[in-house]
Formats: sequence, structure tokens, C-alpha cells
Amino acid sequence: MHVTAGWLIAVVLTLGLTALPGQPIPIGPAQQEFQHSGVGLTLFTYKPPTYKDGPLLLVFHGVNRNAEDYRNFAITLGERAKAVVIAPLFDRERFPSERYQRGGLFKAGKLQPPADWTYALVQDLVKEIRRREGRPDQPYILLGHSAGGQFLVRLAAFAPGDATRIVAANPGSHLFPTREAPFGYGFGQLPAELQSDDVIKRYLAAPIVLYLGTADIDPADRNLDRSPESMRQGATRYERGQAVFAAAQALAAKNGWSFAWRKVETPGIAHNAAEMFAAGEAMEAVFGVSGQRP
Repeated sequence: MHVTAGWLIAVVLTLGLTALPGQPIPIGPAQQEFQHSGVGLTLFTYKPPTYKDGPLLLVFHGVNRNAEDYRNFAITLGERAKAVVIAPLFDRERFPSERYQRGGLFKAGKLQPPADWTYALVQDLVKEIRRREGRPDQPYILLGHSAGGQFLVRLAAFAPGDATRIVAANPGSHLFPTREAPFGYGFGQLPAELQSDDVIKRYLAAPIVLYLGTADIDPADRNLDRSPESMRQGATRYERGQAVFAAAQALAAKNGWSFAWRKVETPGIAHNAAEMFAAGEAMEAVFGVSGQRP
């Protein structure tokens, strides 16, 4: 049988598309499935050839549910930091905004048990990847853009886990540390145990990084939340990010609480995940180290 080099390369690439379940994340780009309490997630992964003992980077897509693209956007970060990249897909059918951006705290207006929150999927996914990699204490960073950033700022309040950093890039709306705004935009209208000073204090002490593109200033963006509650936060995503950081910092200072949030800005970038992840400032936002613009 005559085998051409091109045919062999095609076979190798095809075999590399789907990883074996339960095995360590393979080198290069791959795709595999993850199961949690009967809920399945497709994972788009990347492990650099230079990977040795680097961190885990979980990447959360925007409203277009294009997890594979987000994995690809984050490959440069994975290469620079020698980190394993995992981008789970939260499809629109099973994870509408109530379960994605709002984390699944409520279903049809009824508070759900924490085990059913979407955040529980994240914590179990981290445990599973650590198990597959044989590193039960592997450090991990959460990075979300746009809708994924919204998901993460609310996760930071209610189920932060032990993430090294929780990076929210260009979220369209924020969880302000106030009970004056309803849930989604603040801690109002939540049960007492979810809106107490202790919860808000923990939120302000979470390792949140607001990663903002200074040109994300289009008030007519078709995906921008323009509800009355979000408009009170500011007219644009950049303005809202500035406002929530200032409000959180002021509240922590007023009450003498710990404030662990950081704000990193990248100049001239609008609402574009690929450009946000490729910017030199992304290394500072995600890994806390200085980076150079490519």
C-alpha cells in the first residue's frame, strides 16, 4: 500500500482531535468530554509542547458560545506561561443567561441548591483535570471575556474556590457590592445568607482582576446589556468596569475590609477577545507577570 506523507499527516491530525477520556490532556489542541452529575460539557484543550508543571487556565467564552475559538485565542497565553488551556462549551440550549451569566443560582425565580449552580461544574472540572494530570494542587486561573466575564464576577462572589486569579475581561455588566441593586447587578433581593456583609466582604477579598480594553466604549454595541439596572452602572463596558472597581475599593476602605481586586487596562482595544488575549497586558492580568506586545 502506497502511503503519502500528506495522507499520514492528515491521519495524525485527525487522531489528535479527540482525546481519550480520563487521560492526561494531550500535547497540542484537542477535544474531549467531561461529565458532572449527568451534565456533559465539551472541552476544547491545549497543552504546550514545553509544558512541564505549569498552571491550568480555564477560559470562558462570550455570548456567541464559541469555545473552540476562545481556546485558540488563549493558545498564545498558554505558550507564554507553559499553561494547560481548557475552554468548556456552555451551549445556549442548556445554559441560557440564567444558567451562564447568572450562574444558575435561580431557576424560574426559585433559588437552587449550590450543587446545582453552574459554578459547581467549574469546581468539579478543576478537580477532574487535576486528577488527570496527577497534580491535586495544580494552581489554576479563571479567564472569561464578555459574557464569560460576567459569569466569573458572580462566581467570585458565591463560589470562588481556590483560584489563583479570577480574570473578567470586558464584562457587559457587573455585580456591584451593594444591596441596593437586584441580583445580577448587586446583592439585592437575595436570601439573607447570600447578601450578608460576610459574603460581600469575601467578594471584595477575592482575587478578581478586571481586564479592560480602553476602546470598549460603543454604547450601541448590539450585545451590550442596556437594561435600566446596567445603564445605572455606566453607558459602556469600559465605563462600567471603572465604576465597579471604584465602588468596591471605596466600600472596602470605608469598612476597613481587605481589598484584593486589581485592574489592568490595555489601550486601544475594543470588545475583541482575540486582541485582548494577545495584548502584552494580558500576561499581567492573567498571570501577574509583565508581558511584551507581540
